[in-house]
Amino acid sequence: MLRLIYFILFVSACSYAQEFTHNVYFDTDKYTVSFEEEKKFNNFISKLDSVAIDKITIFGFCDDRGTDAYNLWLSKMRAKRVKWHFSDHEFSDDLITIIDGKGEVALDSLKPKDVFSTRQINRRVEILVTTNQLTKGKDSIEIPTAQEILSGELNIGDKVRLKNIYFKTGFSTIVPESIPTLKEIAKILVDRKDIYFTVQGHVCCTHDTYDAIDRKTNKRNLSVARAKFIYTYLLKQGVDKKRMKYVGLRRKYPLGGDKKFDRRVEIEITYVANKN
Repeated sequence: MLRLIYFILFVSACSYAQEFTHNVYFDTDKYTVSFEEEKKFNNFISKLDSVAIDKITIFGFCDDRGTDAYNLWLSKMRAKRVKWHFSDHEFSDDLITIIDGKGEVALDSLKPKDVFSTRQINRRVEILVTTNQLTKGKDSIEIPTAQEILSGELNIGDKVRLKNIYFKTGFSTIVPESIPTLKEIAKILVDRKDIYFTVQGHVCCTHDTYDAIDRKTNKRNLSVARAKFIYTYLLKQGVDKKRMKYVGLRRKYPLGGDKKFDRRVEIEITYVANKN
């Protein structure tokens, strides 16, 4: 049976909740997100890439104009549109535990002369993201890192997950903080001339697609593009191209749990020299 090796750090730990909030504002009678609001939303999304999300709560609101029925409908459409944007950024629908439209918000009686600004603020969607951050306990169990695994004994079929190699959401390029880790792995693979391997790319949940779209190229091949990025980097660092290949596995093999871990790259050992 093929062995599966991950170097995730497991800890006996206590947890605490951390919350991220963001508001998306809308034009009068609109439920589409404007270009400026989308840029702000994308910036908010980028802050969530490296945290473990427990749940996402979304509430839609309107200003005080319009009938009760219309305002309730419009507020729900705004909440649904923001949910769509989360899905389009590879967030699982399972994380979105509440999505609802609340209808109109009354004018602030304390600011009767500022009706225009108040109505602008009331035309919004409120987002609350709750995370579960783990703090290391006294009895922490250190699982070997990818560098340690690749430096040790390996067998055909072993898989090493490249943890701490984080990709920009929707892109095939890694974040700058991941470069030192990838550079260390490349050095080891240059020296380990006895192993041959396949770089495997995976994606998480996507919106109405079977494979994710690379936002830079608009091609529906993000899992392949991410694997190729790692392959190309290793090649430039001196790893013999005869010893490696790359493949995109789309979202065929979810890990379960936090969906961010499905946006991953793994190395599968395909041959080890001098082994029967």
